[in-house]
Parts: sequence; structure tokens; C-alpha cells
Amino acid sequence: MKPSGMALGLYTNFLGQSPNWYKLTIIAFMFLNPLVFINNPYVAGWLLVIEFIFTLAMALKCYPLLPGGLLAIQAIAMGMTSTEKVMHEVSANIEVVLLLVFMVAGIHFVKDLLLFVFTKLLLRVKSKIGISLAFCVMSAFLSAFLDALTVVAVVIAVAVGFYSIYHKVSSGKGFIDHHDHTGDQDVHELSRQNLEDFRGFLRNLLMHAGVGTALGGVATMVGEPQNLIIAEAVGWGFAEFALRMSAVSVPVLVAGLLTTIVVEKFKLFDFGTLLPTPVRDVLVSYETYQSEKMTSNDVSKLWVQGVISVLLIICLSLHIASVGLIGLMVIILATTFCGVTDEHAIGNAFKEALPFTALLVVFFAIVAVIIDQHLFTPIIAWVLTFDGQLQLAVLFMANGLLSMVSDNVFVGTVYINEVKAAWEAGNITREQFEMLAIAINAGTNLPSVATPNGQAAFLFLLTSALAPLIRLSYMKMVWMAVPYTIVLTIVGLISTVYVLPEVTHYFYDAGLIHHYVPGAAGHSSGH
Repeated sequence: MKPSGMALGLYTNFLGQSPNWYKLTIIAFMFLNPLVFINNPYVAGWLLVIEFIFTLAMALKCYPLLPGGLLAIQAIAMGMTSTEKVMHEVSANIEVVLLLVFMVAGIHFVKDLLLFVFTKLLLRVKSKIGISLAFCVMSAFLSAFLDALTVVAVVIAVAVGFYSIYHKVSSGKGFIDHHDHTGDQDVHELSRQNLEDFRGFLRNLLMHAGVGTALGGVATMVGEPQNLIIAEAVGWGFAEFALRMSAVSVPVLVAGLLTTIVVEKFKLFDFGTLLPTPVRDVLVSYETYQSEKMTSNDVSKLWVQGVISVLLIICLSLHIASVGLIGLMVIILATTFCGVTDEHAIGNAFKEALPFTALLVVFFAIVAVIIDQHLFTPIIAWVLTFDGQLQLAVLFMANGLLSMVSDNVFVGTVYINEVKAAWEAGNITREQFEMLAIAINAGTNLPSVATPNGQAAFLFLLTSALAPLIRLSYMKMVWMAVPYTIVLTIVGLISTVYVLPEVTHYFYDAGLIHHYVPGAAGHSSGH
């Protein structure tokens, strides 16, 4: 092969099917970074962070692990940080790694139960507002105890199942017939409008469910990966984290559900599409058909998965073990009592989480650069020039704006590390540190519903096979998220600044939470 042909092949293979402009941009980053680093390491550090955020924002062009990983490798090679420092960050956050590896896989084995519950909800609740609230509440509840990606994966599976069934019937075929539901060429003319309305109905439910994962995800230490990092930094267990966050999570949940009612009632922002009666009739007929096929083995599996789900919630609530170890327990129990004994069947459960786990380790490499180059020290110093409630507001908004375009885990990890360092240096009190931790958690979880980049669950939905079937585009998601973004940001900010201090003092006075004691069990004692 000629050298020119080899070079062309190398360029073609570089980042695969990504657009040429994206490939050239990443190449330019790789050439620019060493030049800037030689002249000004601090500026080079910030340039690296901006480049990394760019790869996260462009996740639909290329999964961020590839370009982000190249940037991280280059940073280590240039001496911006070291492999020892990266390993330290990974070790310090091992609970989050185990959460993603084991808990997401564990929930995969109780997916049958979740599918069963969501299916019953969809067909039993006939009011559109009622079904919207049900999906939002169910997603919020599940996300408070499980992984948001898994909850959205279940909702997607339900939607794909129902969509394919109606698409098949509207094309003149039976339930058991083979059918390609990706094209509309076989759909009868009279059924086309019903199919369009059904797509709108599914878009509504999926967006409500996606927002529900954010409403529940902010409430507990296992709701989102960054919550676990924040809880570990402050030294809170499951119950204390949930109690302290309730000052923000409860008002936000109420506001979110009221928003659901309003957008459905007045058909705002493309919400309010009803499920056509012919579609409901087909889906009910299919559910009856499936119920008649269900065997005693299928029923026993649902009961087993129900018991395991209750046990999971109890174990998390009492903080019996590390979240990752509880997830491993779920895997063992669910596979044992549901008869899953094949290694490959078990291995499939880990596919969803491992790409994001690998990306998380790359996050920690970038965090190591931020720490070694002291990039956020001036920003935190600026935040600390404010006092009390204004400090909470500034940190909430700083987290919120960055989380809209970047990844929540990245933003939450960076800010909690800097704020903890400020507390350990004696620049802020322990009580203010705890308040700021809640502001960081709320800031990374709530305003980030604005874009698919901000919420992993939204991005997962957007990149799923379902999105093109129901005509759910990037800008459609942004548009439909607008009312939720506005309401959750405003209510979250007000709750963090005004409600949080009052509720926290009430909890202290009532003896529900206790003041920090260095070295006490269940508390982080600092360095």
C-alpha cells in the first residue's frame, strides 16, 4: 500500500464515522495542548478542561471515552498529572465505580418486574394526566433507589414493545408475525394519524419519565453517581443524606409534578397528546394474549424479583454495606432464584454500564489535572468571598450552568473536592461545608435537565433505537424540557438558599441529625 493511501486509511479509521470537522478539531486539540503547556501550564489546564467538556457536549458525534481518553493520555504524558494521582482518584471513588459495575447489572436481572409494572400502569390508568404523573412518580421513586439509566432503559423497552405491536397490527399483521417496525410503508392509510398520535403520546411519557429520574435522583446518595461522591466527601449515610436533601428534594418533587399537570392540561411544549382509542384496544388485546401465555415459572420470577427489590431498598436505607456490594448481592440472588446460570447471559447485564464506567475513570484523570494544576482554586476562592445564603446561590448556579453542557459526575466531583479542601484548610465552617455540599448536589441534578448532555438518562434516551421511531430529536427534547428546566431551577435555587438553612436548623434542634464530630463513626474526619 502507498504511504498516502495508508495515511488516508489511518485518518478514515480515526474516530470512525464521526464528521470530518470533529476529527480535525480533536487533532487540532492534540497539537495545540503541548504548545500552550510549554508557555503556560495553568492556561493549558483550563484549555484541557474546555476541550474535555466539548467532547461531552458532542457525545452524539462520538462517545466521549475516545476523544476524552486521548486528551487524558496526552495530559499524563505531558506531566500535567501522574498515573499515581489518577489511581488515587479512582481509589478514593471506588464506591462509585462499584455502583456502576454491579448495581446497574443487578437491576438488569429485575427488569422483568419493572416491565410488568410499567405495562400495567400504561394500560390501567386511562387519564392522560394520571398516566403522566404515574410515570413521573414511578421513575422518581425507582431512581431514588436504583440507577437512572436502568429506569430509562426499562421505560424505553416498554415503549419499543408497544410501538412495535401497534405498528405491526396497523400494517395488517398478527401478534406473532415477523415485522419490521422501522418503516411506515406497510402502515394502512387510515392508521397513519393514529400512529403519529401514538408517537406523540410516547414522546410525552418518555420525557415525563426522564424528568422523574432527575426528581428522584437528587434525593438520595444512590440516585446519581455524583451523589455518592458528595456523600462520601461529607461522611453521610443513606438516611442522613436523604433527610438533609429533603429540604430541596421535596419542594422540587412537588413543583415537578405540578409542572407535569400544567403542561398536560394546557397542552404546552408539545405535551398533552392523547393515546388514540384504536391503539389502546390493540395494546389491551396484546396484554391479554401475553397474560394467557404466562407460565407458573414466569409468575414465580416476578415474585422473586419483587422480594429482591424490597430487600434492596431495605439494605440501601439501612446502609448495610457499600452500594456496589449490595448490587452484587442482587445479581447473585436474582440469577440464582430466576435460573440464570449461563455465563454469557450474566455477562450481557454488564454491557450497559461498562462504557460509562470507563468514561468515569477518564473523568478522574481530568480531575487529577484540575487538582495538580490548581485550576479551580481561584473560582472557589471567589465563591468563598460571598457569605451565607449568597454563597449557596452562587455555587448552585455555577454547578447548574456547567452541568447543562457537561457531565454531572465531572462537575460534582470537581466542586466537592475543592469545597472540601477549603473546609480542611479552615476557610469555611463545617456547617457551611455541609450546606455547600447540598447546593452542589442540587445544582448538578436539577438545571441539567435542560439538555440531553446534562442528564445521562436523557442522552441514553436520545441515542436509543426508539428515538428515531417516535421522532424524538435533540432539539425536540430541549424544547420539551424547557418548562421543567425553568421550574426545577427556580424552585431548587429558592429551596437551597432559603428553605435549606431553616430546615437544617430544625433537624438539629429535633435531634434528627447531629453536629459533626471529627473521627466519629459514619463521619468523614478530614485530613
